[in-house]
Amino acid sequence: MNTKELFSPELICLNLEVKNKSDLFRKIADDLNKKGYVNAGYLKGISQREEEFPTGLITQHLNIALPHSDTQYIEKAFIYIVRLNEPITFNQMGDNQEIKVKDIFFLGIKDSAKQVNLLASLMDLFSNDEFVNNFVEVSNKTEMLSLVNKNL
Repeated sequence: MNTKELFSPELICLNLEVKNKSDLFRKIADDLNKKGYVNAGYLKGISQREEEFPTGLITQHLNIALPHSDTQYIEKAFIYIVRLNEPITFNQMGDNQEIKVKDIFFLGIKDSAKQVNLLASLMDLFSNDEFVNNFVEVSNKTEMLSLVNKNL
């Protein structure tokens, strides 16, 4: 499966209202479970993994988060793009510094060997000025899917 196949319009939400990270994870886990992408253990799995290995990332242009769980919770590979109405706190990869994040990519990868390459590809995207400028302007699912597919 190539990276573009991991994206779907049903897994793009550009105006999500949440109180905090726990609320975000619960809403996304419920949605993914209903759509058959994850199993019932996903919420616990992603929450524990985020606690142990934070996924917040300060890029050159904006802060993002790349939460992911262990492969045992994934039924069907995916990337779920979420933009929050208001930023919430994540901890940064590596140093656990608290950062405010509004844009999140939930990664559901069944083959852990491919996860490193996927993370590197996403990090490359967010170092591209043109991509980031377009990314922050996107206001609907169709535009987002087109932008991501064009740049991967």
